[in-house]
Amino acid sequence: MNEMNREEQIKFIKESIKENKIKFIVLQLVDIMGAVKSITLPVSQLDKITSNEIMFDGSSIDGFARIEESDMYLYPDLSTYLVLPWKTDEYGIARFICDVYTPDEKPFIGCPRGILRKALEEAKEMGYEFFVGPEPEFYLFDKDEKGNPILESSDAAGYFDMAPIDRGEDVREIISLALEEAGFEVEAAHHECGAGQHEIDFKYSDALKTADNIMTFRYIVKRISDDLGLFASFMPKPVEDMAGSGMHINMSLFKDGENIFYDTEAKNMLSDKAVHFVGGLLKHAKGYTAITNPLVNSYKRLVPGYEAPVYIAWSHKNRSPLVRVPAKRGASTRVELRSPDPACNPYLALATVLVAGLDGINNKMEPPKSVLGNIYEMDSKERFEKDIDSLPRTLYEAIMEFKENEIMKKVLGEHISEKFIKAKLDEWDRFRKAVHPWEIDEYLRAF
Repeated sequence: MNEMNREEQIKFIKESIKENKIKFIVLQLVDIMGAVKSITLPVSQLDKITSNEIMFDGSSIDGFARIEESDMYLYPDLSTYLVLPWKTDEYGIARFICDVYTPDEKPFIGCPRGILRKALEEAKEMGYEFFVGPEPEFYLFDKDEKGNPILESSDAAGYFDMAPIDRGEDVREIISLALEEAGFEVEAAHHECGAGQHEIDFKYSDALKTADNIMTFRYIVKRISDDLGLFASFMPKPVEDMAGSGMHINMSLFKDGENIFYDTEAKNMLSDKAVHFVGGLLKHAKGYTAITNPLVNSYKRLVPGYEAPVYIAWSHKNRSPLVRVPAKRGASTRVELRSPDPACNPYLALATVLVAGLDGINNKMEPPKSVLGNIYEMDSKERFEKDIDSLPRTLYEAIMEFKENEIMKKVLGEHISEKFIKAKLDEWDRFRKAVHPWEIDEYLRAF
């Protein structure tokens, strides 16, 4: 629908509504923390929806507006129109993803989608288009008799296992079919390392569409899993001693239809701009980690021993560093950032890593020498000699790094930066004050 003008889009939408017997339209937005919010309207309100006349109370959404300036408007992006894949025989439901505007018809500074748009404009001014392909992982858990999730699964399979060992194969197929019905091009689906852990990859796209797709992906996976009597979780580390769930981000920059990361004359056929982009990712890694890994629980995943990146380094093949350059070249040349997890707000995450990479290009940042060996097997002296630093170990450390990084704060803007920092420090404080089962087991009888 991006190729259509507004009149053509509305005509297409009205024809689809009639064809699919649409009775309700869901308007979705994303708050600063990455939670999807929505309002459902009868299809009779379509003209008001497409005319940007739907209001909501911004003060009721965490991190948005104060109560004295709470009126907000939902501007649906018509290109995000989607007939949801769980329509019944009687009627269907459609969905739009919305940008948030103020009553004076200006983009709201606290809208995460608007933050990504601004970062993409910065890239566009340099002549670049930013393309992203995510690799989201998630767990499927059983439910108890009350319908509550339990940290158990009848699936005890491991990486790339098949049925009947892989009890989730049928579920992945059902989810994949629903995603394809929703317009996704599913590229691969497989069992991951943890019991009950899965990965479904879909085709890369421009960054805004990819961020929209990530939100839609989580929505569909959770809804279909629930319909099947299961609970899908994108929590980074739900089960101790099992692999955490990540969301590797594969990135490339195009100019005039050509991938600028690819250079047949350069070493490893990797252009200077690609190397400098990596330099920017490494330089700002500590600063954006609070955004790409936003939960207290995120840092239970970022520990040695589970293949999640801990150290700030890069490599052409090695999977232990933070950044990897996969072997494919040509139009498929890309840089893979391995630290993000699927609980992040994808709009804010993609905005920060893009600007980090662009800063690397603008300032011709040279990354340290790429690492060939397994960093997890290196001692601290060897890592020091190779100039390998570490990611923040806790959410608190990550927030402190974010507070010190002026470029990353500028990406998000003052409003979102302040709201995000406050919310995350509150989260850390609640965690810090809580007494956890491990402490009871470790200390209660001993002391």
